[in-house]
Amino acid sequence: MSLKPSPIDHPDPPLDAKMLDGLADPVFMVDHTSVVVGCNSAARDLLGPEALGRKLHLILSNKNIVETILGTLDGKPKSHTEFSLRYPNGRDYQLRLWRLPDLKSAGPAWVMVIMHDVTDVNKAAQLRADFVANVSHELRSPLASLLGFIETLSGPARDDPQATNRFLEIMESEAKRMSRLIDDLLTLSTVETQEHIRPTASVKIGPILKRVAETLSVQAKERDMEIILNLNRNLPLITGEPDQLTQVFQNLVANAVSYGTIKTPIRILTSTHSGILDEGNAGVSIAIVNQGEGIEPADLERLTERFYRADKSRSRSMGGTGLGLAIVKHIVARHRGLLEIKSIPNDETSFTVHLPSAGS
Repeated sequence: MSLKPSPIDHPDPPLDAKMLDGLADPVFMVDHTSVVVGCNSAARDLLGPEALGRKLHLILSNKNIVETILGTLDGKPKSHTEFSLRYPNGRDYQLRLWRLPDLKSAGPAWVMVIMHDVTDVNKAAQLRADFVANVSHELRSPLASLLGFIETLSGPARDDPQATNRFLEIMESEAKRMSRLIDDLLTLSTVETQEHIRPTASVKIGPILKRVAETLSVQAKERDMEIILNLNRNLPLITGEPDQLTQVFQNLVANAVSYGTIKTPIRILTSTHSGILDEGNAGVSIAIVNQGEGIEPADLERLTERFYRADKSRSRSMGGTGLGLAIVKHIVARHRGLLEIKSIPNDETSFTVHLPSAGS
């Protein structure tokens, strides 16, 4: 796109922004009257098609960005700086600015601005920081309990057999909780590392589901619940790793038992489908359905985040680490599948795993 002329007494800008249409980053130019006199395709998408020829403050909602650009025009340049632009798209940008000509040259000044999107980089950094903070928090509580009980057993309860037995049971529970957390952290690290490597073995999903149902039937009976497996006889083979698939369905069925209403059934439903992820490949769908309090809509999208718990106190009391569904998500992604979660509060909740068939 050709540049819109600035006022008649202004010289043409030193660069035609049309030459930069191939760049993914928004690039635009501002003259010494703070009018936008050039922008590439990405900048037009970000700032709007009417940005060219308008004053800077009319197209950018962030006053700090405007002041930084104007400061560069006035001879106080910054090589780069970072800002958030909440409108129109809520993204973080790193601004790189060049004053043309430089401060030693005479004549009107221009500024070329490159807005590099760093939203994903910032989110990744925040996720890492949150992950470390969450791990520290999850380990701190049981460690504090263990240290407190050890101090008590070494002092006031040294000669109290009943207190000793009670504290030892709690200490064992807390130690096991830390062990589960460490195991889940190692598992999560492994599945994230392997996520780009698709399994190659062809497996039958039916025997895996039967073993999972049998394994967890004892846990279900403790709550007067029954695991009902509805196994379709015509299920195709899928490409997968049996141990990881077993882990997926053990986690989902165990959650259904733990969070379902007592004396209600847990149903495992299987079916075939003609397409997955809009790719038109045949596959298998396995739904784990339970009845209970359900999950609030606001929590559904965050359930697979690390350490996210819709019911924090209940999850911890049942020994949950907050990593189970994150592990499930990554294993399903490694199998090129899809995890679908639906819930009606105080009614029915379903976790459905869609997996492509072997050869898809």
